Amino acid sequence: MTATIEPEVGKSRRRKEDERLITGRTRWTDNMTLPGMLHLAVLRSPHAHAKILSIDTSAAKQAAGVVAVFTATDLDPASEVGMPCAWPITPDMKSPRRPMLAATQVNFAGEGVAVVAARTAAEAHDALEYIEVDYEELPVVLGLETALAEDATLVHEELGTNTNAVWVFDSGEAGTGASFAETAGDAEVTVTRRFRQQRLVPAFMEPRACVVDPTGTQITLWSATQIPHILKTMAALTLGIPEHKLRVIAPDVGGGFGGKIAVLPEETMALAVAQKLGKPVKWNETRSECMLTAHHGRDQIQDITITAKRDGTVLGLKADLKADMGAYLGLVGPGVPILGAFMFNAIYKFPAYHFACTNVFTNTTLTDAYRGAGRPEATFAVERIMDELAAELGMDPMELREKNWIKHEEFPFTTVCGLTYDSGNYEAATEKAKQLFDYDGLRREQAERRASGDPIQLGIGISTFTEMCGLAPSRVLGSLAYGAGGWEHAAIRMLATGKVEVVTGSSAHGQGHETAWSQIVADQLGVPFEDVEVLHGDTQSSHKGLDTYGSRSLTVGGIAVIKAAEKVIGKARTIAAHLMECSEDDLEFAGGQFTVKGTDKATSIQEVAFAAFMAHNLPDGIEPSLDSDATYDPENFSFPHGTHLCAAEVDTETGRITLRSYVCVDDVGVAVNPLIVEGQVHGGLAQGIAQALFEEAVFDESGTLTTGTFADYLLPSAADLPSFTTDRTETPSTTNPLGAKGVGEAGTIASTPAVVNAVVDAVRHFGVTDIEMPMTPMRVWHAIQHGTKAAGDIGSEAGGGLGSIDASGGAQ
Repeated sequence: MTATIEPEVGKSRRRKEDERLITGRTRWTDNMTLPGMLHLAVLRSPHAHAKILSIDTSAAKQAAGVVAVFTATDLDPASEVGMPCAWPITPDMKSPRRPMLAATQVNFAGEGVAVVAARTAAEAHDALEYIEVDYEELPVVLGLETALAEDATLVHEELGTNTNAVWVFDSGEAGTGASFAETAGDAEVTVTRRFRQQRLVPAFMEPRACVVDPTGTQITLWSATQIPHILKTMAALTLGIPEHKLRVIAPDVGGGFGGKIAVLPEETMALAVAQKLGKPVKWNETRSECMLTAHHGRDQIQDITITAKRDGTVLGLKADLKADMGAYLGLVGPGVPILGAFMFNAIYKFPAYHFACTNVFTNTTLTDAYRGAGRPEATFAVERIMDELAAELGMDPMELREKNWIKHEEFPFTTVCGLTYDSGNYEAATEKAKQLFDYDGLRREQAERRASGDPIQLGIGISTFTEMCGLAPSRVLGSLAYGAGGWEHAAIRMLATGKVEVVTGSSAHGQGHETAWSQIVADQLGVPFEDVEVLHGDTQSSHKGLDTYGSRSLTVGGIAVIKAAEKVIGKARTIAAHLMECSEDDLEFAGGQFTVKGTDKATSIQEVAFAAFMAHNLPDGIEPSLDSDATYDPENFSFPHGTHLCAAEVDTETGRITLRSYVCVDDVGVAVNPLIVEGQVHGGLAQGIAQALFEEAVFDESGTLTTGTFADYLLPSAADLPSFTTDRTETPSTTNPLGAKGVGEAGTIASTPAVVNAVVDAVRHFGVTDIEMPMTPMRVWHAIQHGTKAAGDIGSEAGGGLGSIDASGGAQ
């Protein structure tokens, strides 16, 4: 057999999985039809806060096609077990029980109160009209500061407070730096700003869905989820199902962005109903249900203070956050701001740092992880406050950053948060970005436009960022009271004909695992790329894993694959030495060939695999298999970084924003597949820019979501975005053998502050220091006319985007 010569890692291969994904010729959860399968539809509360006085399901039970109707009491005792929260961030965190169906009270609009099982989906949805629920409406609490007011309505009366938890980090107390108070006394400049992270909807392509088959001795659950392994464990614990009797399969999944990281009430409900009826059931949400009840992201108020010397040397950073949890706690929701806590200091050498976060309950859809999960919020705050400090000092904002960032020769560098950044070169990435962007030329043009009073003003936005990827070393998660580890598992099976099956615990939902893992294994084992098949998403074939989120797939899951390959090679070496009648020490392995040193005597690993299968001539005591598995627990996070530059033109007469150019240079370490990296960056940029300019989930005063369809919730199309100029620098990670760093969330993290900084920079000479996101033409125009305060006043704490941006950037 011919060994692969050309390295696969670093090659821009088109993705193996795209043919079936792009054409739709694959198995999505909602494609599935099982014999005798029933369809579920959930009746949802129209009220954000109300007592349930009675539920009459008698008419619905008589409706055409209806097999059963269940309320919370019908599903007892399953209904008495709350949905799991895996991250109790403080010992005294308040954790109200979230039921699969509300029994006595609803706490957000869209909470389920009954479920219909019928022979068709249409009949199930039609029958919802016949269920009569008598509600007693309660006062609604919306907005973080309203919820924290002394006389606030309580979302959960039994808790006695709307405060979920308060988590604090102080570098002085932690011994990782000075205290903020100590350094404040030396400050010559202090800048304080309040930033708003609006609420966002993940808006993945495929709505959530699940199918349950209870027949036989094992229950099978198919789900459009990011976390099949975690779902299996949590569902077993929630419903009391023996874990070995539950199989969870995530087939091809149409996107997630963190929005499919939850254990859903509907998933546990479907399991309970299927067991009750003894029949397969399917639940597939409508897009409106998805917008209403799939968890939302972001939703924070950030009060940020930075202190510095007059020459621009930063002294301290203080971040006081209020984070909206919604009505209940998600699987990792309370910990999302805590992930961000370690990134507010970003790439800068702050001597002192203080962080405090108050998590708050409101009568809204719960929030949880959304692409970046805490790190975009942190990067936004620090990159915005650096621009504000530069304006106060009269410095170029790039000069201020360069003065304070970690220099390449200072790596590894331990930050004021106690994290050790292993590698990086911010200077190289920034210099390349500035050249591609023509930074100096655009600054000259900006000055000319201001001097001439041009109605179209030019702004330049900067975002120099880093993030922590590869969630996460288990010991770190343990220190933060997270309910699981951060390891990942992989197995490699060498088949008799020399082909290879790779089983990964990382569960892909669009990231390109099948292609990237094939490239890694092809290089490790020296087999052709086409000879590798990657299996994932099924807890029966992939029995161990912690799934996909936190940019962990490559830097944790991919390394587990490498470790398994090393074991395969070790087993093969023993057999190869026996076959070639030499010592193992005399064998060299390269390009898929075992060669006896100093000779031309060689055999391929695929030939060794066949010899192991035949088992006719093996060393004594050696099993006839090369199959191996490995579990990898990272020793550190990985820390990709980059410099993003945005040029925005603002029409001062209309508030219209036009993104003239966008340049980013990212450093993700070694890129396994540059084409996949490029795709991840492009997608991330679209989401980050969308937060800056387009997206916002808005509730009215009664707690009704007014942006519950794509007619109201504005997502950008390709026509709304500029052509991106992207490039890379490379400083390999020193903490994993591949040298890779995460890329899945980088674009989203960096782009939002770059765009906002550009727009604010364009109109700062009008007295504007901030414009609330999304920066609609109306908000921009109000800021120009009346200053920052007026721009903030036109929104509301509970939401309130006024206007949008059309494809050309004009006001609507």
